Amino acid sequence: MKTSSFFFTWILILIIFSSCAVVRQGEVGVKRKLGKLDQKIIQPGAVGFNPFVARVIKMPIRTENVEISSNLPSKEGLNVAGVISILYRIQPDKAPSIIENIGTNYEDVVIVSVFRSAAADVCSRFFAKDMHSAQRATIEKEIKEQMSGLVAPRGFEIQAVLLKNIQLPSGLARAVEEKLEAEQDAQRMEFLLEREKREAQRKMIEAQGVRDAQKIIAEGLSRNVIEWQSIEAFRELAKSPNAKVIVTDGNAPMLINPAGSN
Repeated sequence: MKTSSFFFTWILILIIFSSCAVVRQGEVGVKRKLGKLDQKIIQPGAVGFNPFVARVIKMPIRTENVEISSNLPSKEGLNVAGVISILYRIQPDKAPSIIENIGTNYEDVVIVSVFRSAAADVCSRFFAKDMHSAQRATIEKEIKEQMSGLVAPRGFEIQAVLLKNIQLPSGLARAVEEKLEAEQDAQRMEFLLEREKREAQRKMIEAQGVRDAQKIIAEGLSRNVIEWQSIEAFRELAKSPNAKVIVTDGNAPMLINPAGSN
């Protein structure tokens, strides 16, 4: 008797636990009863249901990241290998529709398939080198917009498409590197030429300043000024107690200190 009571108690506990589900943060729940989906969205928390006729399907609504390795076609017909990240999320109110029309394997059925089609269409309009340059952001934006137009009505929000680890064909990669090196050499030469040009301008300005200064000095040296300067120079020499010999051309005035003539 005690054994049967324990058995029934254990069965009752299992039924209670199996009839309760917990929807966590970042998820919504959809109840399926007798094969039919309830259109009411179950928010995070505990929810009870009859485990014999119903179940709760949980759908993540947080941002998901799917990485795809793919060969992207270019405008010139080359295949560019790359790893692409797609950031997307489910619109919570569309969870029942997604389960009913697509299923829980929506990532492979919709997201990846739509990406491959959109990427092939967009990348074929760009050159291979564009995927490795500043045009990458434009390519990412166009793929995102084209995907959004296809998957948004189905209940998906494409948040970003990121091209990562782009590998150009070996010959093209070397050509791009050589072009970048040539551009860097040209910029370096332009810098050197600009520096030499500025140095030449500096020297020209300096020479012009010296010339103007000499011109001003020459214009200010009149004959009277020169004679006055000569007189001052001889006067300073005459004050000196040291022996001296003064040679002139006879035109400059001469002052002799009488005290020093003895």
